[in-house]
Amino acid sequence: MLTIWGRKTSINVQKVMWAVEELGLAHERIDAGGPFGKTDTADYGKLNPNRLVPVIDDKGFILWESNACARYLANTYGLGTLAPSGPEDRARCDQWMDWSITTLYPDVVPSLFVSFVRVTAADRDMAKVNAAAKRAGENLALLDAQLAGHDYILGNTLTMADIAVGTLLYRYNTMPIERPKLPNAEAYYQRLSARKAYQTHVMIDWQSMKIPGA
Repeated sequence: MLTIWGRKTSINVQKVMWAVEELGLAHERIDAGGPFGKTDTADYGKLNPNRLVPVIDDKGFILWESNACARYLANTYGLGTLAPSGPEDRARCDQWMDWSITTLYPDVVPSLFVSFVRVTAADRDMAKVNAAAKRAGENLALLDAQLAGHDYILGNTLTMADIAVGTLLYRYNTMPIERPKLPNAEAYYQRLSARKAYQTHVMIDWQSMKIPGA
């Protein structure tokens, strides 16, 4: 059976769990990281020397890094669905997955999300927040253009590209920031929000993660 280590509030674990649910894979998730600990143990270090979540174990095959895990699951169990059958479309998935982590993630998570969760309101640098929100909006304009005329990033079928990009959109759309009007991206987020797997594994209230005074 597939085993996933990681807490459900981790955005990177959410990415993997969303893929698992879309693929209908039998699995077990073990809480690890954050308040659950476990990542500092010798056994966990053997699974992932970075001591981060998620880690997956698929019948003895161990893998870490959330995009790598999502790619592996899609290519192994979702070829023709989450992983397009053609090499060009799979490469386009890789392109958007890499874009999500190199371009969109730095503003949405380390800059914005951390500012609202791990920094008190009194200490929050609103100039930093506003600048990150502006950059995120400008980058999402690229996604908005890509989505013109179809439901998902590569067309009208959900792929692993949507898993990587779409996971970030819940937090982006639920933080108290200024967001530009991007009709295609907004409609896309609504489509994702209607999917049961997205509701279950991504749309998890993050308010409980706040430190006192945040």
